[in-house]
Amino acid sequence: MKYLVTGGAGFIGANTVDRLLSDGHTVAVVDDLSRPGSEKNLAWLREKHSGFSFFRVDIRDAAELDRTFAEGRPVDAILHFAAQVAVTSSVSDPRFDFEVNALGSLNVLEAARRHSPEAFLLLTSTNKVYGALTSHAVEERDGRYRFSGLPGGVPESEPLDFYSPYGCSKGAADQYFLDYNRIYGLRTVVFRNSCIYGRRQFGIEDQGWLAWFVIAAVLGRPIKIYGDGKQVRDVLFVDDLIDAMLRAVERSEVTQGQAYNIGGGPENCLSIWGEFGPLLAQLRGRPVEVEFDDWRPGDQRVYISDISKAARDLGWSPKVGVGQGVELLFDWVTNNRSLFE
Repeated sequence: MKYLVTGGAGFIGANTVDRLLSDGHTVAVVDDLSRPGSEKNLAWLREKHSGFSFFRVDIRDAAELDRTFAEGRPVDAILHFAAQVAVTSSVSDPRFDFEVNALGSLNVLEAARRHSPEAFLLLTSTNKVYGALTSHAVEERDGRYRFSGLPGGVPESEPLDFYSPYGCSKGAADQYFLDYNRIYGLRTVVFRNSCIYGRRQFGIEDQGWLAWFVIAAVLGRPIKIYGDGKQVRDVLFVDDLIDAMLRAVERSEVTQGQAYNIGGGPENCLSIWGEFGPLLAQLRGRPVEVEFDDWRPGDQRVYISDISKAARDLGWSPKVGVGQGVELLFDWVTNNRSLFE
């Protein structure tokens, strides 16, 4: 198959492109290389693979993006990962956040509609489209927060409640992708991802918290916890996400027009410091010092994905447990310290 991957030099993008090329697919990578680490990921892909094409394009530039799609047409599948990914950045610069996430995604849809209308399109959205989930009671028990209900996690039927400019911009892209299936017949699917982590992730304080904590612990950098560290997230190793995305492509007749909550689910969740801190200390061989600060806007005390719809439609479930995945990430950071210096 022929794939076009926006944000293909980012964390999820680079891992996905590596898998696709390893499986013998043809790939066009679109990225503006603005995110820290993206140039290193592109260099890694070029060292490991030959034959893929690269287009340095900002998805906000509709004309240039259109030319890129025209040059590469037609493609079988488009994976849209390019995004502004930090809530804090969206609060400080909501216009940039909107232009990348909402307008940029519309540009991708329009370019696809003109040049590859038969392609399957997948958007990586976010659990932030559900907002702060204030309608669900949360209790503290055993040093972590948990929903009083929702034992299986948050389902796709949860009402959307965009909170923060980031939630609004990604939510708009999310809905545009679904509506282009209804209105124009494009074969689109939306993945509302929870916390994805893994190798090639250059996490920073504002985004990619699990990777950032590992990087900071390995390099001896300060770690700040916003809130009390008892907030709970489900986490998913990037290899498992890629498995789910490729199954969505393979089963397009079932998945088109659908949204899926994708994460580790109830079996792969932990409190971000009460439980993750000791795990990191064990891998490091000594305690990790942290500083605590106020909660950030829109920070959910609990988010766990109900992944039963993905299990049913994709025949998919996570294979990499939290302990194994974190150890794989810790070893990669430890063995590649020079990438972060």
